[in-house]
Amino acid sequence: MCAGVTTDNDRPLVPGTLYVVATPIGNLEDMTFRALRILQKADLIAAEDTRHSRKLCNYYAVKTPLTSYFAHNEEVKGEQIIDKLKRGATIALITDAGTPAISDPGYLLVRRCRDEAIRVECVPGPSALVGALSISGLPSERFTFAGFLPAKTAARRKVVKEYLNETQTVVCYESPRRLLKTLEIMQAELGSDRQVAVVRELTKIHEELIAGKLSGVIETLREKGVRGEIVLLLAPAAQKVQNESVREALVRVQAETGMPMRQVVKQVARQFGLSGSEVYRESLQIRNTEGD
Repeated sequence: MCAGVTTDNDRPLVPGTLYVVATPIGNLEDMTFRALRILQKADLIAAEDTRHSRKLCNYYAVKTPLTSYFAHNEEVKGEQIIDKLKRGATIALITDAGTPAISDPGYLLVRRCRDEAIRVECVPGPSALVGALSISGLPSERFTFAGFLPAKTAARRKVVKEYLNETQTVVCYESPRRLLKTLEIMQAELGSDRQVAVVRELTKIHEELIAGKLSGVIETLREKGVRGEIVLLLAPAAQKVQNESVREALVRVQAETGMPMRQVVKQVARQFGLSGSEVYRESLQIRNTEGD
């Protein structure tokens, strides 16, 4: 057994606990052993769409009762679920695909539980945004998750503009019927050379990754057409040449933010790609100059 790894196959579920269970995003074999055990032993499964989730349950012979829990019945069903949890029931929360509470109303139920001091446990597993990022080839040490982009063109354009100078990869979900229009908006606002990756039908038979400059990806998708579930990833903006010195940046950031110099040093060090000690020495020189 690997160090730090534990198993709890025989451990009973804790009464009065909400289990947030990740389920497959396409390939049914992506179900974890723990997730399956929780679904089999829970008193109730709260599912986004019971018809969809029943297929998963039938595949794994899970006999646990299902109840619907989604955006439009959240208020009523949320109260009912909380009442059952208070009475000692064990309930598994699942969504149609992936991890509940990520771009999903499940976070509201989790927050209700937190407010009522009800135990919540994470049962991790598939996530479309993490899966897509892992095969995109784009920087992944830091990233921004933008969820589903707005349906209206003007609102989408506004969101895209916000990422003009974003210094980390942006991951979002998009409808296949709007994808080309979104990419065209990105090209108009961010330039043809900005790198993107389109991940389609993740974990399914027709999984596909189309990556490259916006202009090339748009051309490819115009020829092929767009179908299936889409994750869209936008590469960070190219770093601009610094037009100010480290000293000037230190003075400017402190004046703009009013932060203590220690925090200013960290921010400027990231901006210039320097070590904190180098920037700190520059800050000491500023302090000495001010003292003189």
